[in-house]
Amino acid sequence: MALKGFRRNFKPLEILTEEEVEAIHKGTLEVLWTTGIRMEHERALKLLERNGCEPDYDEMRVRIPPALVEECLRQAPSSFHTKARDSRNSLMIGGNNLYFVLAPGLQTIDLDTWEPRVATRRENYDFVKVCDALPTVHLFDSYSPYFGFEGVPPCMAMLESLAARMRNSTKCQWVGFSNDSEIFAIEMARTLGVDIALTFTLAPPLTVYRDAAEAAFRFAEAQYPIRVLSGQVMGGTAPATIAGGIITNNAEVIAGLVLAELIKPGIGVIVKDFSSPLNMNTGSPAFGSIGACLHNAASNQIFRKYGVPIDDCTCYPNSKKPDYQCGYEKALRALVAGLSGANTLLLHGSVHGELTDHPLQAILDDDLAGMIGRFIEGITVNDETLAIDLIEEVGPIPGHFLNKAHTRKWWKREQFVPRAADRLTYPEWLKSGKKSCLDYARERMAEILATHKPTPLTPGQEEDIERILEQARKYYKEKGLISDEEMATYRESMKSPNYPYE
Repeated sequence: MALKGFRRNFKPLEILTEEEVEAIHKGTLEVLWTTGIRMEHERALKLLERNGCEPDYDEMRVRIPPALVEECLRQAPSSFHTKARDSRNSLMIGGNNLYFVLAPGLQTIDLDTWEPRVATRRENYDFVKVCDALPTVHLFDSYSPYFGFEGVPPCMAMLESLAARMRNSTKCQWVGFSNDSEIFAIEMARTLGVDIALTFTLAPPLTVYRDAAEAAFRFAEAQYPIRVLSGQVMGGTAPATIAGGIITNNAEVIAGLVLAELIKPGIGVIVKDFSSPLNMNTGSPAFGSIGACLHNAASNQIFRKYGVPIDDCTCYPNSKKPDYQCGYEKALRALVAGLSGANTLLLHGSVHGELTDHPLQAILDDDLAGMIGRFIEGITVNDETLAIDLIEEVGPIPGHFLNKAHTRKWWKREQFVPRAADRLTYPEWLKSGKKSCLDYARERMAEILATHKPTPLTPGQEEDIERILEQARKYYKEKGLISDEEMATYRESMKSPNYPYE
């Protein structure tokens, strides 16, 4: 079955006036030209200089003229295609399309104590299999579901995570970068004949560090799309005001877009709004806040005007377990982002921040994504759905619509029916054991793992992926990033007769 996203069929939410949009646009251009961006990469500075920018090589700072910004915004495509291992799961990112993304987490959680711990290889692989089966997980974020797993040295976490996703899913992939990991990620993608998109992360405020710029060059030159984000915190690494935070965030992601378009004109770019207010009581980001919703909605409105595809980070709640707070924080952010024009939404799996992830949460989020997707698809209004002749036929009481062919045809099209929600009557609920949504999610997960068989890599593809991983292991061992003790533990974890699938 082909993977199906959602299509927005009505005008997106707009919360800014035209004058406010223009004021933010002009402010962004002013910041890029007068304040500039710190660019810790000599090749990038030289490329920008050749295109009319004013670099200061001593300070590693560059000022980008408004004309170049607007030219690169026009040059960036309004949509781009990304190829999956199964062509039926390939995506067209941009326009009015909406896709949901599996979010990353550092660790899994113990469902009895709700405390975090490192995931096992099996837990990582099973999580990928679950999301391969979920119809509303359209692509995988960088190092999702977990930042590596037991026995894997930190420098290999991104690559082992990517290999786990490639082995257990045929859906589209985004990847990160660290210590040149993108070299090996690109080789994996070429081996399988798929597209991968780079998560090009800037450092707020207004900085592109060397590894990020180098990764951008490698991906753009390989003709793979680039996803640009900064991850600012309003009141910490950005102004406390939402309008000021939008200007610094937009300046940062536009600087990344300009660099990508200069490296490879016409390269696909998607910009991400990953902004949260600072929790002034704790000093941590206030994930799931209404301020983040406002920031998302306004930023989306501006980038829709630019015609650049938009990614939103809606997945991270403050709650530490799948409870009422987790549900409303996720639902509000995801709905606002979907209504205001996002093309991709990070949603599934995250339990708290980027710290914890769990497949049961992803199953609950599958229902949430389905509800939001159904909403943005809107209402079909035509002669058949208006049903005036049917209403005349049925008339007042004792007439009813339950036995009509029109009802049998339309009810499943019009309704979204969740899979992990309690929708029983009270007597049915009492008789069935008083199950909660987590109970239903557990049952669905068990069913998926028992019945879903992801399309495996061919023997040749598996051999190539393992060869590339081995090259990376040797590369990092020679660079001193894997100690002898870590390598011994790593090798021991690979001795299972079911490696790499255990």
